[in-house]
Parts: sequence; C-alpha cells; structure tokens
Amino acid sequence: LRGVKNVQNEARILLERVGLGDRTHHYPAQLSGGEQQRVAIARAFINKPVLLFADEPTGNLDTDTSESIEDLLFELNRDAGTTLVLVTHDMELAAKTHRIIRLRNGMLASDQLTGKAEAVQV
Repeated sequence: LRGVKNVQNEARILLERVGLGDRTHHYPAQLSGGEQQRVAIARAFINKPVLLFADEPTGNLDTDTSESIEDLLFELNRDAGTTLVLVTHDMELAAKTHRIIRLRNGMLASDQLTGKAEAVQV
C-alpha cells in the first residue's frame, strides 16, 4: 500500500471506524452485505485518496443499512478531505451532497449546488 507505515495498524483502525474491529479474521462469505460494503469503504480509504469514486454505494442494501453506510461514507470523506464522486440513482442520497450533476443519454443535463455545509470542498 503506497508507503503507508504500519499497514496492519492502519487497516485495523479503519475497520474499527467502520464497526468491524471484531471481524478482522472473517472471510467475505462470513459477512453480511452491509458488513461487506463497510469493508469496501475501509479499503477505499486506506490509501487516503485525493479522489474517490463510489458507484451505487448503497444500491443493494436495505434502508437502515443504506443510511448507516451513507453516514460512514460522508464521515470518512470529511475526515480524509477526499473529493468524493458518487454515482447513484438515489436522489435522496444525491441531495446529501454539495453538488449534483445529472446526465441524460450521456450528456450533461444539469449541474446544481445543493448548499450542504457539511460537504467537503477541495
């Protein structure tokens, strides 16, 4: 992992932040869909990316798990100062972001700022 010192410790910290500190030795098949999604989020942030694309991050999850994943994603985004690009059909999720860009038939249909103060601007 690109120069991250003490990778195991960093991974453990991220897994604890996503609520899976006690599941570090489990295989993916032993985790629920929501737990697997949280592992994916931890993996996405381990390299402290400047830019992170999340394609339908809550698409296959139930409502409660989706909200938990959204909160976690935005929290890690704020803490890391990462530019987060969400690809989603969920307009409720999109409304929680700083900016919404809509595409229609592969063309830019609209571009609007939402005014969400908690969104990170880089």
